[in-house]
Amino acid sequence: MSRLTPPPPPPPNPVLQDRLPFFNQSMELVNPPTRTRSRTLGDLLKRVQDAQNDIPLTPPHHVLDLSSSSTTHPFVLSFTNLTYSVNLRRKFTFFPATTISTPDHETKPNGTKTLLNDISGEAKDGEIMAVLGASGSGKSTLIDALADRISKESLKGTVTLNGDVLESSLLKVISAYVMQDDLLFPMLTVEETLMFAAEFRLPRSFSKSKKKARVQALIDQLGLRAAATTVIGDEGHRGVSGGERRRVSIGTDIIHDPIVLFLDEPTSGLDSTSAFMVVKVLQRIAQSGSIVIMSIHQPSYRILSLLDHLIFLSHGNTVFSGSPANLPGFFSEFGHPIPENENRTEFALDLIRELEQEPTGTKSLVDFNKSWQLKNKNQAQNGAKPKLSLKDAISASISRGKLVSGTKNNNSTALVSVPAFANPFWMEMLVIGKRSLTNSMRMPELFGIRLVAVLVTGAILATIFFHLDDSPKGVQERVGFFAFAMSTTFYTCAEAMPVFLQERYIFMRETAHNAYRRSSYVLVHAIISLPSLLFLSLAFAATTFWAVGLAGGSSGFLFYFLTILASFWAGNSFVTFLSGVVSHVMIGFTVVVAILAYFLLFSGFFISRDRIPPYWIWFHYLSLVKYPYEGVLQNEFDVRSPRCFVRGIQMFDNTPLGMVPEAVKVELLKSMSETLGMNISRSTCVVTGEDVLKQQGITQLSKWNCFWVTVAWGFFFRFLFYLALLFGSRNKRR
Repeated sequence: MSRLTPPPPPPPNPVLQDRLPFFNQSMELVNPPTRTRSRTLGDLLKRVQDAQNDIPLTPPHHVLDLSSSSTTHPFVLSFTNLTYSVNLRRKFTFFPATTISTPDHETKPNGTKTLLNDISGEAKDGEIMAVLGASGSGKSTLIDALADRISKESLKGTVTLNGDVLESSLLKVISAYVMQDDLLFPMLTVEETLMFAAEFRLPRSFSKSKKKARVQALIDQLGLRAAATTVIGDEGHRGVSGGERRRVSIGTDIIHDPIVLFLDEPTSGLDSTSAFMVVKVLQRIAQSGSIVIMSIHQPSYRILSLLDHLIFLSHGNTVFSGSPANLPGFFSEFGHPIPENENRTEFALDLIRELEQEPTGTKSLVDFNKSWQLKNKNQAQNGAKPKLSLKDAISASISRGKLVSGTKNNNSTALVSVPAFANPFWMEMLVIGKRSLTNSMRMPELFGIRLVAVLVTGAILATIFFHLDDSPKGVQERVGFFAFAMSTTFYTCAEAMPVFLQERYIFMRETAHNAYRRSSYVLVHAIISLPSLLFLSLAFAATTFWAVGLAGGSSGFLFYFLTILASFWAGNSFVTFLSGVVSHVMIGFTVVVAILAYFLLFSGFFISRDRIPPYWIWFHYLSLVKYPYEGVLQNEFDVRSPRCFVRGIQMFDNTPLGMVPEAVKVELLKSMSETLGMNISRSTCVVTGEDVLKQQGITQLSKWNCFWVTVAWGFFFRFLFYLALLFGSRNKRR
């Protein structure tokens, strides 16, 4: 097999030769030799602790000797005959397509598209395996298949680790998946982001000082020391650079030193220098005893020198699998030798694109790769093979300081020592709550805008409905005020829609590998929302209660305030549930506004319960606005000291007789008294608060029952939010 002959080395520089020993010593940790295993974070942490205690450094104790041979690999991830197809939706068009389309060789006549076709290979610890190919070749699909992000019903083939079939529960604990997008909280610093990741992934048995030391070692390993105190940033806040952000994303997933690390195009969108630094970090991670598998679009020459194994894909088929050093010989035998001064991967990708445009596609290259693999099979038989069982290999890695989230007892060698979650339920809640509050408190303008909106709305209502009287018009105005006030509390909760949507993919990334439980996230999400809702409710109630002239005194204000708080709670829970179902902000806002409008329509304000058609009455009882609306109406009109809202002469108001002289109204009252056999004077109370409630159809529930039903709606929607996260955030392809 031919090899590219490297150019002769340049003559030694006498000045540099004097400084070379010092340079090699200073760069030993940053660029470890490729033939030796790099120190894990656990090793680095042990060196720091020993130095602090002035204890002579001794080699770490190994349960099993993992470095006796350069060809021995404790972990080998093998995948055999991976095949994955999806059903395409039929597109109906009235006019035939006029554009020229490229051949689609992976689409079958029955409407199924093959994304992976009989892919096999293996990845070893200490090495980086890169999956290359053009857009749509199946790179990300292969990474998802290996990372168990495709349902087992759809994916054919097997994935094993040291010969044992990988179970989803075990893979979640021993692996990490770095998405293509950098999903981080914008207002946290680099150090805080990694520290919170350590709180999630490192067990409770680790002291605070050990976690901090581990984070500091990771910051140095990632080359982020200069940016440690800089916030991540977003579109509105300046933060770290793109390359630093990518390394932070990697750091959050390797804080516990996973055995297997998957990355989906980690160099995408980065300049050449930043991309090289990212892959250099991945090389150090691999050399610490991890299997690193990543997809990459088009690596530079420098990045190619860091990769150990390449898989080229074309429309889901393997067109090359082997070491980068084998590329020249492979394509030379195929009849397309790589020019001496050309980037090997660029040449291979360009050739693959040219073949894809031909009628037969890359079939010739796929067939040649199969024959080439068979021809070189004998040479690969003496390659690396795992000498340890999966059980012993995991135990040995734990003893070296890797997979620290899986250590219940470092001396244990059973796989049951790898728990599903690193921390107990209450510990997860504390960390999630602290992180959310830290991120929110650095953006006070968000709460400030909500507070201003509530105060402005309350001030407008207070000035429009200022000091309402007890006349018949005052009754109508009170009813209108309560209907608008209660519906406003729900509409102002629509701002909660983007809150979870911004965290959605962070949540999916973290829960995909058991950083914390979904239930703890839901509970904390509800608890940390209460202080702001409490403050907003108090501000709205204090602004409107006395200005409008509502009844009940201090007890009436207390119930009015609690009802507004319950409305905010129910509305916030409802919007939060919808944010767990709808993944787009604009669609979410449209759905929220529409459903809240229906709630107001069926609340009983526009049409009383007795007048609602039977086939719509069910919506009346589902209306969130109904219960707080009825509660505050009873708080206003059903008081211990009965109030009169319509007296004898006022009964003609809002009727055609309201315009006649007062003397005529008095005569009409006398005639009515004689006819009815009862005395109705101009001051006789005709309509009380109880009568108003009956006219509104409010006769079924007491005001406190309305309050508790509103609170119960909030808990119900939080439970639905949990179910939406439980079943809707699996992040697996079908």
